[in-house]
Amino acid sequence: MNAESPLILVRGGGDLATGVAARLHRSGFAVVVTEIAQPLAVRRLVALAEAAYAGEVEIEDLQGRKVDDIASAREALAGGIIPVLVDPEGQSRHELHPIAIVDGRMLKHSQSAELDSEPLIVGLGPGFTAGVNCHAVVETKRGHAMGRVRWEGAAEPDTGVAEPISGHAVERVLRAPAAGELRSHAALGSLVKKDDLIATVGNADLLAPFDGALRGLMHDGVHVEASEKIGDLDPRNQVGFCFQISDKALAVGGGVLEALLSRPEIRRALGA
Repeated sequence: MNAESPLILVRGGGDLATGVAARLHRSGFAVVVTEIAQPLAVRRLVALAEAAYAGEVEIEDLQGRKVDDIASAREALAGGIIPVLVDPEGQSRHELHPIAIVDGRMLKHSQSAELDSEPLIVGLGPGFTAGVNCHAVVETKRGHAMGRVRWEGAAEPDTGVAEPISGHAVERVLRAPAAGELRSHAALGSLVKKDDLIATVGNADLLAPFDGALRGLMHDGVHVEASEKIGDLDPRNQVGFCFQISDKALAVGGGVLEALLSRPEIRRALGA
């Protein structure tokens, strides 16, 4: 891996986008991640977005580093590090000249893009339609189609319903009890008991709905709206899962890798 490897710009550094970055980085691509100034990632232990707060992060074999400019991004790439650049509008693409863009912001509503003036664009999940606002869509919904690449049509719409784990579905998604600033009281990656205090939002308390491992919680100081998803409680009680990129994220990353390698020009850039 070096700064001369074909470069992929990944917009968003949440857990699914980090799974994509992991697959690409391990396959020989140079990866630059762009984020907003205060990322809203929930699974922060496996999200490169966390570098925007911490400066540097280590996720499995990946190292991410917040950088302030393109020169610093290139320096990080030369050292095998994934740079995380605060660039909400993705303007860095004009200087980085990526061979492809992966939009992993998971905004879940229709995105806009000018396909004629961009490199290959791969969109993740709801909000993307191949041929309209991206060239290819990778399905993110669990099920038979998860990780599949669509060159026509749209991803499955967002249902707003969490996928069940060990019999828990809706309740494993932790939602803000009120609007306000979030303050955590339980550590990410820790085991909590039912009714333990996990966080406060404004003056309202968020209690654990069941025993589990706290797999995700937004960063302290972030302002959230009432009922917004702010955390993830895993009923399997496996602390190790909190620190591992998920099967879903890796499956989505595999779909992105397939989309990229289907292009002869990208294979040539890799020397394949």
